[in-house]
Amino acid sequence: MSKPRVLLADDHALVLEGFKKLLEEHCQVVGSVEDGRSLLDAAKRLRPDIVVMDISMPKLNGLDAARRLRKIVPQARLIFVTVHADQDYVNQAFKAGASAYLLKRSAGSELLQSIEAVKKGNYYVTSLIAKELVQSAISETEPDADGQGRLPMRQREILQLVAEGLTLKEIASTLGLSPKTVEYHKSKLMEQLGLHTTAELTKYALAHGLTPSSE
Repeated sequence: MSKPRVLLADDHALVLEGFKKLLEEHCQVVGSVEDGRSLLDAAKRLRPDIVVMDISMPKLNGLDAARRLRKIVPQARLIFVTVHADQDYVNQAFKAGASAYLLKRSAGSELLQSIEAVKKGNYYVTSLIAKELVQSAISETEPDADGQGRLPMRQREILQLVAEGLTLKEIASTLGLSPKTVEYHKSKLMEQLGLHTTAELTKYALAHGLTPSSE
């Protein structure tokens, strides 16, 4: 049986190197990237069977990247490996299209197990998190209490890039929009979230894993 083609995405080079060494005997690691936008480009080019990815990544967080990957490579299984153990992150990950959810501290012992599980079409959740979270994540229909889940994709993208310190012109260039359009979206998302300053937007993005912090 051929080895699964695996694409890795994490903003820490040492993590990527560790995953490569762990997987190279059992999988074909076709590439590794360090931010969410590079992940989308690599997925289009490499057509992986499995994507192993973090949640907190620069330029585009893993949750929003996963939603796009479902359209770019719908056949690929998505495995999140992250430091975030909160139920809200687990719920969002499975709603975004995840097949597996691991914590980084257990990846060394569970990553290969999760790959074997998703290859068979199964879900996998780290033993460090209650198994019933999978079903609750899939069946949950209540909107996020803070409104994050109702933000349009474009506003979430702008929120992350604002939090990463880009100017309106830089964001416009990154997303292929006009600065005026970026300013409009920024204003709308501040209104919806009840925030009033760029500093508050940055704090919100960090608290919700939309941009990397010092892990």
